[in-house]
Parts: sequence; structure tokens; C-alpha cells
Amino acid sequence: MRLGLTLAAAVVILDQTSKAWLIGWLAGQGGWLPVTSFFNLVMVWNRGISFGMLQSGETGRWLLAFFSILVCLGLGIWLRRQTHRLPILALGAVIGGAAGNIIDRIWRGAVADFFDFHLLGYHWPAFNVADSAITIGVTMLLYDSFRPGAAQDGSGAKGHRVKDN
Repeated sequence: MRLGLTLAAAVVILDQTSKAWLIGWLAGQGGWLPVTSFFNLVMVWNRGISFGMLQSGETGRWLLAFFSILVCLGLGIWLRRQTHRLPILALGAVIGGAAGNIIDRIWRGAVADFFDFHLLGYHWPAFNVADSAITIGVTMLLYDSFRPGAAQDGSGAKGHRVKDN
């Protein structure tokens, strides 16, 4: 469990540090900076859920924060029951990413997003470090769940056991 919580803390620190720096820096750039032909740094405030869906007001902000806290608590219980490295790391990434976005909702009133990719006429919604950690963590959980024998020990995972006292 300690490994997962350490990763979660690292994700929160990286996420909040990048947000603190980019919010200020992008303000001086006019809120937008083209980096390559397919990537920009932008300042977007997401008041909704993933990818800006269901934009909400003040009540929605607090409901989303509360719901996210409940999800983190549930993921923490799931993390506590894990004995294998891959799901421990995956859950740590998801918890850290969710916590980073919870901090934004409570402290800033909305989630700060910056990374803007576009290619061949397709434009991906802006995202941040926390969103990346959540996506990577969920992908790792899906990968782990589809591996042969993944449910063999009842934990939903098979692989390297981690001694974590």
C-alpha cells in the first residue's frame, strides 16, 4: 500500500507544481503558446467532468469534489487489499490524479488544463498531469484485468508481490 500512496503523493506534487507554474506563466503568454505544429500550451478552466463535459456552477463544483473524494476513498480501500505491484501502481496513479483535480476544484474553483494536442483535423480536449495519471492508471488496471490468470488470487491481479508494511 505504501508504494501506491507514495506514487499518489508524487503525482499530486507534480500536478500541483506544474499547475502553479503554468497558470502564472501562461498568463504572461496571453493564455496560449504554440509549441509544435500539433501541440500547444493553453489555459483552460474545466468546471465540468472529464473533457469539459457537464459544465457546472458552484453547486456542481462541490458535488463533483465530494463525489471524487468518495471515489478516492473507495480506491484507497481497493489499494489496501492489493498485493501485486501493477495494480498498486495503477491505483496510486488514479488516486493521485483524482486528488490533484480535487485540490483544483476546492482551491481554484475549477480544474486547470494546459496540454492541447491536435493532429490531422482532430483536436483532443486540453488536459493536465492529473488527467494523464488517471488515464495511465486506468489503462494499467485494464491491462492487468485482461492478463491470463489475473483473477487467480482473488485480488484481481497476478504478478510480483510487494511486501509493504
